[in-house]
Amino acid sequence: MQETRSRLRIEDLTTSNRDMARCLQLAALAAKSNVPVVLLGETGTGKTLLAHAIHNSSARAGQPFIAFNASAISDTLLESQLFGHERGAFTGAQQSVKGKFELADDGTLFLDEISEMSPLAQVKILRVLEYGEFERLGSERMLTSSARIICASNCSLRERVRQGKFREDLYQRLNGLTLLIPPLRERFEELPALIAAELKMAGLKEGKDITAIHPQAMEKLLYHKWPGNLRELSHTVRTMTLFCDGSVIMPEHVVFPPDLEPSRANTPGSKSASTFGDNDKKHEPGIDLSLDSAIKRHARLVYDQANQNQRQAAKLLGISRSTLARYLQSVVKK
Repeated sequence: MQETRSRLRIEDLTTSNRDMARCLQLAALAAKSNVPVVLLGETGTGKTLLAHAIHNSSARAGQPFIAFNASAISDTLLESQLFGHERGAFTGAQQSVKGKFELADDGTLFLDEISEMSPLAQVKILRVLEYGEFERLGSERMLTSSARIICASNCSLRERVRQGKFREDLYQRLNGLTLLIPPLRERFEELPALIAAELKMAGLKEGKDITAIHPQAMEKLLYHKWPGNLRELSHTVRTMTLFCDGSVIMPEHVVFPPDLEPSRANTPGSKSASTFGDNDKKHEPGIDLSLDSAIKRHARLVYDQANQNQRQAAKLLGISRSTLARYLQSVVKK
């Protein structure tokens, strides 16, 4: 399934959230150019997936996409990983190895957790970005790379510059276009569709034919704040798919870690801390983000998947036909 996701293009990503729609619009523009891109977003918001989509939608789509996580790695190992090394360059270097810049030549190099790079590594990368040249460890031969740079961070690079932890000149080189991916708690209106998509993928992967989610199970999912964002959502749906031994996800199948259990105090639309943006930001007018509305939309989705057979849809949902009819009538009116 990861391989399938890595082939996604920008046009494959859809959203009903205004901020996410703006992010995808900018991503489409970025795909048409070679400017460096910075993806900002909390952990698990899908920065790697969006980087893949930008690459796959660009003129470089046929070239390599090379990903590298820059956090928690020593300077020597990081330099070897990025620029490669010659045989004998250090203890254990038994053969010459190409680095990420060399492997990504003419393609895209995705630098994840760029904000965690050491000062020395930042200097080395700045040189490549300025001159397009680098040397393998243990070599004096100059190599070149025309790799397009996309980097990601879960904190503001500008703030890291202010703290003296990130070079201003490197920041300016990388900051061709910055895309902010909103956290999942600010995209509540998308949850039913995202859950349905993840459930379909998890069902295929586990070989299970799960066709619906009980309203009370859906309620648990919708009240959760999703601090781990899409990554947590994917893991949760995968887990409840494993627990489910029938065709309907029941409330007991939805399990969160003890410290992440949903709370009624965390109702949709309530304020929540955000790493980026204004905590007092209002939802787009005209969109009903209530739990009741989300459950009704889910009922409509199951009804459509059941070929608009009310009896079958009501059975899958575990509700009466009259309740289903009321849900459907409410959705149609809106």
